[in-house]
Amino acid sequence: MNFRLILFLSLLLSQTVLAQTQNEVNHKIHIKKINRPIKIDGILDEAEWLNADATTPFNQQFPYDTSLAIMQTQAKIMFDDTYLYYSFVSYQPRQYRVTSLKRDFPQGGGTDLVSLNIDTFKDKQNGFHFSVNPYGVQRESLLFNGNEITNDWDNKWITEVKNYEDKWVVECAIPFRILRYSLNPNGINEWNINFFRNNLLINERSSWTKMPRSGRGNDLAFGGTLIWDDAPPEPARNITLIPYFIASTTSDYINNKPVQNKANIGFDAKVSLTPSLNLDLTVNPDFSQVEVDRQVTNLSRFELLFPERRQFFIENNDLFGSFGSTQINPFFSRRIGIARASNTYIEDINGDGKVDTTSYSKTDGVPILAGARVSGKIDNNWRVGFLTMQTRAKEIALTTKHSVNVPQANYSVFAIQRKVLTRSNIGFIFANKQNYFKEEKSYVGNIPSTSDFHRIVGVDFNYASRNGFWQNKLFFHKALTPEKIEQQETAGLLIGHDSPRFNIESNTSYVGKNYTAEIGYVPRQDFIRNASSAFINFYPTNEKINKHLNSWGLGVDWDYVKRQSDGLNTDWDGTPLIITLRFRNNANIRFSPYRNDYTYLFSDFDPTNTGGKTLKAGTSYNYKSTRIFYQSNTNKLFYYNFQARIGDYFNGKISALGGSSNYRIIPYALLSVDLNYSKIRLPKGYNSSQLWLESPRAEITFTKSLFFTTFVQYNNQANNVNINSRLQWRFKPVSDLFIVYTDNYFATATESVYNLGYLGSKSKSLVVKFNYWLNL
Repeated sequence: MNFRLILFLSLLLSQTVLAQTQNEVNHKIHIKKINRPIKIDGILDEAEWLNADATTPFNQQFPYDTSLAIMQTQAKIMFDDTYLYYSFVSYQPRQYRVTSLKRDFPQGGGTDLVSLNIDTFKDKQNGFHFSVNPYGVQRESLLFNGNEITNDWDNKWITEVKNYEDKWVVECAIPFRILRYSLNPNGINEWNINFFRNNLLINERSSWTKMPRSGRGNDLAFGGTLIWDDAPPEPARNITLIPYFIASTTSDYINNKPVQNKANIGFDAKVSLTPSLNLDLTVNPDFSQVEVDRQVTNLSRFELLFPERRQFFIENNDLFGSFGSTQINPFFSRRIGIARASNTYIEDINGDGKVDTTSYSKTDGVPILAGARVSGKIDNNWRVGFLTMQTRAKEIALTTKHSVNVPQANYSVFAIQRKVLTRSNIGFIFANKQNYFKEEKSYVGNIPSTSDFHRIVGVDFNYASRNGFWQNKLFFHKALTPEKIEQQETAGLLIGHDSPRFNIESNTSYVGKNYTAEIGYVPRQDFIRNASSAFINFYPTNEKINKHLNSWGLGVDWDYVKRQSDGLNTDWDGTPLIITLRFRNNANIRFSPYRNDYTYLFSDFDPTNTGGKTLKAGTSYNYKSTRIFYQSNTNKLFYYNFQARIGDYFNGKISALGGSSNYRIIPYALLSVDLNYSKIRLPKGYNSSQLWLESPRAEITFTKSLFFTTFVQYNNQANNVNINSRLQWRFKPVSDLFIVYTDNYFATATESVYNLGYLGSKSKSLVVKFNYWLNL
């Protein structure tokens, strides 16, 4: 640990003395003020566009990063008192690849697009991202941590696209009121800016400034300079009200409840307190329109992490949710509004006069009363956030006979960051869950906590080099509970280097024996771990090979875990050779011919997670496997990927195959099927299993304002079939009508299930939700 800290500090000092990047010096564009509004129609016929500053030729970023783009793009930019205007002229024949006509299309390079990235505070860490595809579909996003992006920031802006035989032209207007920035008191206003293009026709990515081929198109480390000849307008106050109305009907057959018909109202509000500090409010929120989770086959001994999908929690979540690491997170917003209830009963279950001790548990939603969030920048150096949410008490039915009470609770988190060096920061977090009990806390049924409160304080140091190749982190967090308990700390050191030649990651972490995070995600305690990988990449120079293969690499990785309390080795895996091939057409292969795993069980474990005979605590297993992953060319109408694993598995064998196939009907539909199959063969007496997870999905976009999605999931491990269908009509910008139907069945309907009288159905619901975006 000391050696890694010394290495980290040495790298830090070597990077902080770099001068201004060459992009900022060599790539400058002036933005001029105009005196009349521009008609946004995709036709650049106004005289103002002729006089606007234009970008120099775009540079190729992929497949090479040493030449100009083959199919060129020109961008221009100007402004008036209300809007920031920009345009693209993208040269290519009229053959486009897009995912769909749906707004906020996903990341990942699966669509032709042009993008504007702006860093208004020039901190190279936070910014705004605006993308448009050739059919005029918009995507607006927030950039954080230098090169990460979230689509869950919604705002109104104007776009029009015109398609020609040899080019497509984009014209946009962004209201200044939706941007966060401050004016320079010295009168010299500059932002960092970059323009980017993804061209699937020839599989080329290009940008105005030079970017390494291993980087991302939205990396703020590689921006040029936007120079304001006249100061931008004074930032305006932005107030938005988003009321909603919802009606639903629900049938719960598992708990034998009658049909429930409900109606409700609530609202969200957004208020700009300062030009760079926002207040978000939610009263009686409802998230029924949110898509269901994608199920996975769980062969692990620990809780799985499912991503947050509720927009109120996702927006600006990087400020609260980026502390620690993915496996040691002090604040995970998904804990809010969801509770795991459990209790133990002494009863005669079978009616045979014998008393048994039986435990039941269930995860269920709890209603959220209201919440508020303040987040943004105080100035160029300080960033702050505060979030608080209040939930209602709820009685959760464990069975038709048993239920427990979940107490009313308040969830609050405070975070603050101070910029240091060029692209780094020091952050502090305080997370608190406060329970409000109406009864004595001594009985087991008060879930998820029998304590009055649970708190975490922590500090993180996030370091990013100026060129973006180094991303490092050092953190320390401590849990605070009413009980005075030792070993409630966690700490970690993460070192990452990502350049065209080398990819290195090393994650060393420690979690104390009694460290928990009630509003965070920490799947296990009492360990010291190091997970590391190292790759070297080669770029062929042979012309014949170069036509097909962009690069290939060799790597190694390992993961080592020992129990902190007694030093016992509990887990490790090692892959001495990983071969990667990345092709010019975006296809890629990752092959691990040999991987060795070791597991020591510190509790009984069923390797299939289906309720069969368990392997006993105190036993250990060493097993070997071969693994491969392949991703086809995602630019094609039909594309697919698969991964396979074969070898040992605990005291048996495993053969697993998974993958996804997709077909695009441009621009109206994306049809896909995910399939995962695991065949686990264990010795006689254990529960050998064939686990299936099948997930067909259809996304249909009738127009740019009418979308239909149906998602079916068959999971025999969880004994569940889920159907989720959603119709969305965006009748005005950011204003929607949702109709959502959800149905759950048993995957395997036994005789006892049918005897209950509802033909294998668990629950059904139909929800209609209406929300409207009002700018005040």
